[in-house]
Amino acid sequence: MEEFRRCYSRLCRESGAEPQEAVLQQLHQLPRGRLDLATQSLTVDTCRALGKLLPRETLCTELVLSDCMLNEEGATLLLRGLCANTVLRFLDLKGNNLRATGAEALGKLLQQNKSIQSLTLEWNNLGTWDDAFATFCGGLAANGTLQKLDLRNNQISHKGAEELALALKGNATLQQLGFFPDLRWNNIGLLGGRALMNCLPNNRTLWRLDLAGNNIPGDVLRAVEQAMGHNQDRLTTLKENHARTHVLSREVQHLREEKSKQFLDLMETIDKQREEMVKTSRASAAHIGQLQEALNERHSIINALKAKLQMTEAALALSEQKGQDLGELLATAEQEQLSLLQRQAKERRLEQQEAAERESKFLRDLSAANEKNLLLQNQVDELERKVKCQQEQLFQTRQELTSMSAQLKMQAIQAEERLDMEKRRSRQSLEDSESLRIKEVEHMSRHLEESERALQERVQRLEAMRLSLEEELSRVKAAALSERGQAEEELIKAKSQARLEEQQRLAHLEDKLRLLVQARDEAQGACLQQKQAVVEAQTRASQLGLQLEGLRRRLEELQEDLSHKDQERVAEVSRVRVELQEQNGRLQAELAAQEALREKVAALERQLKVMASDHREALLDRESENASLREKLRLREAEIARIRDEEAQRASFLQNAVLAYVQGSPVRNLSPPK
Repeated sequence: MEEFRRCYSRLCRESGAEPQEAVLQQLHQLPRGRLDLATQSLTVDTCRALGKLLPRETLCTELVLSDCMLNEEGATLLLRGLCANTVLRFLDLKGNNLRATGAEALGKLLQQNKSIQSLTLEWNNLGTWDDAFATFCGGLAANGTLQKLDLRNNQISHKGAEELALALKGNATLQQLGFFPDLRWNNIGLLGGRALMNCLPNNRTLWRLDLAGNNIPGDVLRAVEQAMGHNQDRLTTLKENHARTHVLSREVQHLREEKSKQFLDLMETIDKQREEMVKTSRASAAHIGQLQEALNERHSIINALKAKLQMTEAALALSEQKGQDLGELLATAEQEQLSLLQRQAKERRLEQQEAAERESKFLRDLSAANEKNLLLQNQVDELERKVKCQQEQLFQTRQELTSMSAQLKMQAIQAEERLDMEKRRSRQSLEDSESLRIKEVEHMSRHLEESERALQERVQRLEAMRLSLEEELSRVKAAALSERGQAEEELIKAKSQARLEEQQRLAHLEDKLRLLVQARDEAQGACLQQKQAVVEAQTRASQLGLQLEGLRRRLEELQEDLSHKDQERVAEVSRVRVELQEQNGRLQAELAAQEALREKVAALERQLKVMASDHREALLDRESENASLREKLRLREAEIARIRDEEAQRASFLQNAVLAYVQGSPVRNLSPPK
């Protein structure tokens, strides 16, 4: 349910509406597999979000939406989303005043959904429109999984009962499932009761049908009860037969399994004996063959060894003579080679030690430079993260401003709707009540004009604040981007300089190593001129030592330059941090101002609620006055017939004037004809 709650809030925000807190609390407290939103007034945006989420929901098996004050649009969105759901089993839509469009949407749901088993539709108005209820019954006829249907208090007439009887008669799957509807407290009457009674002979599995409170005669109800009794008897006999057949089938299966097990045991023992005989025969034959092959191989090996012994004895005599001669030559050559190898090994060790020391120094310098670069990159990343956090905070403030403007617009629309309701009621009153209402409408229009002007001025102030915040954000972003670009350029320059210097040094050292390798090859090739080569190597070694000292000095200078650059970068980073802290302080002050504005908006909303309550009380008083006036109107029906034309004209003029005011056009001076 936590994932469902997150998806619901995300979809509401994408559609430009805030998620309902009551719905979020219910989603947080609900158990697994059950979604209970009873007595929660669901908006159209909430219904749209739930309609998008329910087709993908695989854990919710029960959905309770009783007394949710669903309008036609919200109900159609929810039911359209449930058409593709394959997990839901229980659906409760009690007390939602569903009418024509709701009945059509329910018909499509029953026609497409294959998982709902219980549907509660108590306290709705599905039967007031015959065509819509006919589509509902058509979907019911096409459904094959519904087992319980509650249609109490739905204003179902005798025509609706006839359509329902056709659905029960034509659908064979419902007859097999034991479908039972609840039709209490409707307007079925005699004709509807007879239609339902006539469909019962074709439906032999319908064992329960509640028809109380439908103005159906007693003989029809008794006939229905008799048919239900016959169906119940049939169901009990069918259940007993099924139970007996199930027990007998189990016993037969048990006997078959025992016989098959005995037969399989005998076959397994026979197969095991055969396999053991075959294995023993194969093993003995293989063992005999292996022994024969081993004997043959030994005979051949002995013959070959005898021939080789003869050949080796002759070769040994010759090799002993040659070995004596070669031994003397090898002794002399080995002594000469040992002396040369010792000298060359000493020279190579010295050269390798010097090269290893140089390489270790260069690697240390490179690692230090890389660590400094990493530290600088980490600092830049931290600055970028701070800038992103500020951008997110500003985005949240924008969203809050948009939500406040939307709420103000909704309040203005509600005020317009209330004015329209007052117009409709004013058409049915007398001349005296019309004059009083005209005065009250003018007073309310003036009050609404003043409130709308105040709200527009506050909205303009909020928009000005938003524009100033956006300008400051753009300035902060530009400054941060410029500073970041400068820092990156300096880093790139420093990296390029360090790389060029390192490449030059490496190239110089590689050239020197190549010269040393060539010198070593020449020393190895010219063994006779070792003395001259040693002198040249010593001179070169002295030169290399001087060059290494110069390189060390250069490295020390470069390290000092890098340290100075690091200090400068640290100073710049600290300066940028101070500036960002100042900007954060400014943003916090602006956020405090926005919170004050929110409090003001909340106070305005409270005032609007108080005004709405006062308006409702005034409307109730007016309704009581209207009741008393209606009693007087009964005595003056003759006079009302003459005055109706004039009242209709005056009401039309009032409607045009109010519409012109709502749309923002100047109100014309319209005077009703006398």
